[in-house]
Amino acid sequence: MYYMNTLTIRIPDELKAELQEISSREHVPVSDLVRESIRRYVAVQRFKSLRKRTLPFAEAQGLLTDEDVFRAIS
Repeated sequence: MYYMNTLTIRIPDELKAELQEISSREHVPVSDLVRESIRRYVAVQRFKSLRKRTLPFAEAQGLLTDEDVFRAIS
């Protein structure tokens, strides 16, 4: 079963207006927009954390740039 929790945040009026405008234009509830934004933020933070932990191992293998990684896996 999937449970939802409620989170109360404070945002500036301008940001709220922008969210409501996007919500109206895209026919998506504001809560869905905010939920997806938080989900993406969390994913980016997880990626950054993983990258930070693995960077020393990659550098030891001579993988210093994204291009190095792409060449290695191609």
